[in-house]
Amino acid sequence: MEELIRITYPVASADYTSAGKASTDIKRRLKQLGVGGDVLRRVAVASYEVELNLVIHSLGGELSLTVFPDSVLLVSTDVGPGIPDLEMAMREGFSTANDEARSLGFGAGMGLPNMKRNADQFDIASKVGEGTTISMRFMLPV
Repeated sequence: MEELIRITYPVASADYTSAGKASTDIKRRLKQLGVGGDVLRRVAVASYEVELNLVIHSLGGELSLTVFPDSVLLVSTDVGPGIPDLEMAMREGFSTANDEARSLGFGAGMGLPNMKRNADQFDIASKVGEGTTISMRFMLPV
């Protein structure tokens, strides 16, 4: 399928001052393409949540945006540490955020549940010691 846009954003671990820059750019680019309303809101929420997860929990990674004529695809990949218990991590309120993240108001344990709730398709794969990949697809109205 033809790609309209493909952009990859590097996201550094513990870089709280830059957290949100990628998701802000994603929202801006989607607006420029005419994506609006409910889809724009859901992508904005999910991209912000996944970007913060990269900052808070990973050892660094990247967030990629691919826009197709019928959908928006966000893929987050990181280089570790991985999620030991995916089932637990998907529960609302469960968090392994460190004290620094919590002191900044992050780490409420809503990131993964919010991503899943907002995406039309959600997939997460994680291996301890290697990393996590999260894929979210948002269908565009025809």
